[in-house]
Amino acid sequence: MKSLIYVIPKENHSEKDIKEILLAHPEVKFISLVGVDLSGNDTDERIPMKVFLDDISGFSKGAIQTDGSSVVLPGIATLNNAKLDMLADMDCNWFIDYNYENIDSETDLPVGTLKIPCTLLHDSIPVDSRSILKRSVESFKSTLLNLFKEYPSSLASFNFSYEDIDEILLTSATELEFWVKTPNDKADIEELSTSQVLKEQYWSKTKGNVRTALEQTLLLMEKYGFEPEMGHKEVGGVTAQIGEAGSLTHIMEQLEIDWKFSDALQAADNELFVRNLVRETFRSNGLVATFLAKPVQDVAGSGEHTHIGVTVKLKSGKRVNLFTSNKKHFLSTIGYASAMGILKNYEVINPFIAPTSDSLRRLKPGFEAPVCIVTSLGHSVDIPSRNRSILLALIRDLDNPLATRFELRAPNPHTNTYLALATLYSAMLDGIVYAIKNSKCEDDLLKELSKAPGDDSSYLEKNRAYRSEEDVFEFFTDADRAEYFGKAPKTVYENLRALDEYPEKLEVLKAHGVFTTSIINSFKMAITTRWITEINNRLLNNYAGEIRKSKMIHTPEKALDLDLANWQKVNDLRHYLMKDTYAKTSLFTKIREASKNENYQEVSALQVELSAQMENLRLYYTNYKKNLLDI
Repeated sequence: MKSLIYVIPKENHSEKDIKEILLAHPEVKFISLVGVDLSGNDTDERIPMKVFLDDISGFSKGAIQTDGSSVVLPGIATLNNAKLDMLADMDCNWFIDYNYENIDSETDLPVGTLKIPCTLLHDSIPVDSRSILKRSVESFKSTLLNLFKEYPSSLASFNFSYEDIDEILLTSATELEFWVKTPNDKADIEELSTSQVLKEQYWSKTKGNVRTALEQTLLLMEKYGFEPEMGHKEVGGVTAQIGEAGSLTHIMEQLEIDWKFSDALQAADNELFVRNLVRETFRSNGLVATFLAKPVQDVAGSGEHTHIGVTVKLKSGKRVNLFTSNKKHFLSTIGYASAMGILKNYEVINPFIAPTSDSLRRLKPGFEAPVCIVTSLGHSVDIPSRNRSILLALIRDLDNPLATRFELRAPNPHTNTYLALATLYSAMLDGIVYAIKNSKCEDDLLKELSKAPGDDSSYLEKNRAYRSEEDVFEFFTDADRAEYFGKAPKTVYENLRALDEYPEKLEVLKAHGVFTTSIINSFKMAITTRWITEINNRLLNNYAGEIRKSKMIHTPEKALDLDLANWQKVNDLRHYLMKDTYAKTSLFTKIREASKNENYQEVSALQVELSAQMENLRLYYTNYKKNLLDI
């Protein structure tokens, strides 16, 4: 539909331009102010276009209000002080969201809603995720410029001076992985796992409505200016079946979509819109798209690798990548220091990257998902690293110095990208401040980053290692990984504990007011509440259904002694998990009681046991079924 408009760029946000554009497109009938809370939820409402056009300046000053109880800001937007002002952001792209199922009778075009990112203000203080990222970006840029001005020698290797700088640019991008399936179809775990091991799906041809939906998504992304680079099948999935009508059924596939980088805030805005675009496009083709990190147990989860870079735009117009070294080095001083800042402070970053049980289920050995706080630079400067077992990957193109960047491999599609980027840039800045103020050169930083456990270190922790060019899953034992690179949290509680156990690292996030004490406390309350609620109202219910389906399927007259023994193991475990007696409390009930008493440490320990026992149940029941001839 050539007459549709898909984006109003920030260059056209004068009141005059906005009115001209929207009056020329009467199919855009509503606006929606998009605020992002601490859980990454985005607000969505329908305000008639006339209301907006009559008071555009009012929207830019916070004329619209919402009830804080409708967003996740616990401890901030309380019942006795819940009002939030929604302040339109004029300095970012605005996208139009079209409802292709609602055709306007006057224009014969789909009804559109102008999506305007906004700031959420509580008592005139910005408290939303977008504002936190804004503060992080502003802090990074201003501090780095001040450092360059105060320590001019820090720019010596870049062949330009402080006076040559026009602007510092923070670039970011995400890779979106997701699963699509036919509604109500259930996964066959063994079939999915086998297909994954055999790599039958990875980059294979998409077919039927999956292909159609993927192509439609990429074409729409082009119209919005996202510049998609690729859409393809990922490792997970099974071959669909052909139904009686000739269409494909029992679809269960994993896909990935990549698009071009943007500045940090716009990248997060883009990802938020693309997720909704994917969800609606696949739904219109009769498919369900899920962005869960681990939607299917024992099969590859969905990641959202997050790329981060720093460049300088000079007054001459030239751009210089601050991570690229002009010497025989993997990275510049700024690049090494940025990696060190992320790795040193990752314990307090991780709660914002993986704040749910689902996200932590993905981060386990065997699925190319990182579990260790470690980076890889490459075996030599001339050969870029391709190590997929580490947390922080260095991406280099020897023919394109502007392409040098870091890829954080831990995020997933439900990670709040605004908060993730805010923590990463704050941590990078901490490392950069250390390097510049202490006059560290590339050799100094490479040596420190490559240290062995026990080696003395000025910035990084003495008893830890931070770099490995080996496959960390194969080369190190579980105990070695925990000793060298830190113990990976198994539960949300263990992850959140880092915010209390590393106060000096938490101060890195709070520097320059990026994160405040009230924001940190609100985040902890929100994540804890979600964790407990999901365990009791979702996880236990899902497990209960799985346990009840693990029924006896043999007939006594045909069962052999091994069948009886196998079933006994299954049944004993079923009772242990969820069956109470007067003399014994089941694991389910213990979790519910610990939750009610707010004994979160016990809930955490019981959740670890529950996960292990459910894996045992699946194994026992699979072995039991495999030995039966008549089922």
